Amino acid sequence: MSSDMSYTTEEVAKLLKISKLTVYDLIKKGELPSYRVGKQMRVDAADLEAYKQRNKESMQAGRPALSDVPPSPASSPAASGTRTIVITGQDISLDILAKQMEKSIPGIRPLRAYAGSLDSLVSMYRGEADIVSTHLWDGDTGTYNLPYIRKLLIGSSYLVVNLLSRRAGFYVALGNPHKLSGWADLKRPGLRLVNREKGAGARVLLDEQLRLHGIRPEELNGYDSEETNHLGVAGKVASGQADVGIGNEKAASIVGQVDFIPLIQEQYDLVLMKKPENRDWIESVIRILNSAAFQDELRAISGYDLSLTGRILYET
Repeated sequence: MSSDMSYTTEEVAKLLKISKLTVYDLIKKGELPSYRVGKQMRVDAADLEAYKQRNKESMQAGRPALSDVPPSPASSPAASGTRTIVITGQDISLDILAKQMEKSIPGIRPLRAYAGSLDSLVSMYRGEADIVSTHLWDGDTGTYNLPYIRKLLIGSSYLVVNLLSRRAGFYVALGNPHKLSGWADLKRPGLRLVNREKGAGARVLLDEQLRLHGIRPEELNGYDSEETNHLGVAGKVASGQADVGIGNEKAASIVGQVDFIPLIQEQYDLVLMKKPENRDWIESVIRILNSAAFQDELRAISGYDLSLTGRILYET
């Protein structure tokens, strides 16, 4: 292993056979040194090898794995005056938020983890994330996010703040040759679907709509065909490999060669864990969300509704 090599967090996760969120947790605890190159965090090969060796020695000595042990004050990022804040989600608005936080909140280093909505909430419950984004629709109440947050973060103290709203619906071929207009149309014979991975907001939206419309997943050709982001879904439709996919409007405009059929206005919220040590940066994040500078950047991107941006929706 060359000492000049470095790895992305995704590559580290594959090498260690752990999730990306666990890699971010190791970085957050100070166990795995990292540095930023553009938007990416990278880990030097020598530091990764040193971590593996320390973990191996710890296990051989009968002690818990290093990732299960809280870091000592001397090794903690907080000891050097820098606090790592893990932000999960895939929307570009989160990259803009991370940039604004790094610029205007002294002593913090935002890390971006590209996880789906359900996985993000689970990671927050486990203490692996500080700010999570979620857009999970509940078919029984017809509302977004709070039903899931309340169930998954039982016993936790948190704040729910709106980031933005955006339209979600179908990606279809140009001209909408199958004349799709609603969820019930998905049961048409021969229609080829491309899906999102389990835990993604778009997957939850589809599953809830199928449940309400009495459509069994096994009836859908392509239900098990998964992409890990909206662009991948729209791309499959644009290339003719699928007839329909579910995602947000913005991805359709980026990919092109697809039409977008709007079906629902989805609410994209942030959940922030309330702890005494988080109070100062949480207040700063709320100020950023309500600032003209942040909202002007979002307005430059088509497809966003900012009418509730920065509003506190729920607080335990």
